Amino acid sequence: MHRILLIETSTSLCSVAIAADGKVIASRESREERAHAAMTAPFIKEVLAECAMDAKDLDAVCVSSGPGSYTGLRVGSSSAKGLCFGSGLPLIAIRTPEILADMAVTEGLLPKGCTRIVPMIDARRMEVYCAPFSFSGDPSDSPVLAGEISPLVVEADCFGPILSEGPVLFIGDGAAKCSGVITSENAHFAQVNPHAAGMARLAERALCEKRFKDTAYFEPFYLKEFVATVSRKKLF
Repeated sequence: MHRILLIETSTSLCSVAIAADGKVIASRESREERAHAAMTAPFIKEVLAECAMDAKDLDAVCVSSGPGSYTGLRVGSSSAKGLCFGSGLPLIAIRTPEILADMAVTEGLLPKGCTRIVPMIDARRMEVYCAPFSFSGDPSDSPVLAGEISPLVVEADCFGPILSEGPVLFIGDGAAKCSGVITSENAHFAQVNPHAAGMARLAERALCEKRFKDTAYFEPFYLKEFVATVSRKKLF
């Protein structure tokens, strides 16, 4: 039996789960803002305790690698790398758009006839991190990345070519804000956050195929450099 610890902290939702052979057996999540640093380690401890396991009983640790929140990604990757170093476990990393695209299939979110999925991770204003995925229509298959993961300022004609072909699902925490701009009747929107339980199937496949990361050199996929800003709020 394969047991994988799953950590997803790339957006505002902080979540942790344990999967056994691709099926979730314990999970925790919090939508409390800026809680990733405070909640990730306790969640890991809780799901291990619920399953009567120690870290050494795991076969791997899987973390979402972004793009997404800079702080969230740092917390998730640091937690995953610490466990891997401390317990000698292999590290698996899955990009956030892949998680969202697979959730669209496994959680039954696709509209009828949909073979195109566009994950949208909220950035700022009308910007999202997004990527196009194609889907065979067979629920046993995972969607396939059909282009680059990139930042995009959403405008009305951004997705004209694929929307002209048939139903498209826009999914992620950046989907809803785009629904007023993308008005095609073929556009469908699912405002959801990626979560650890949604990583189970992809993590199991990565483990079986031994697609591991070099723990020492792994870094999250930030896509854009972190920019520190000066607060305009008067402190004194």
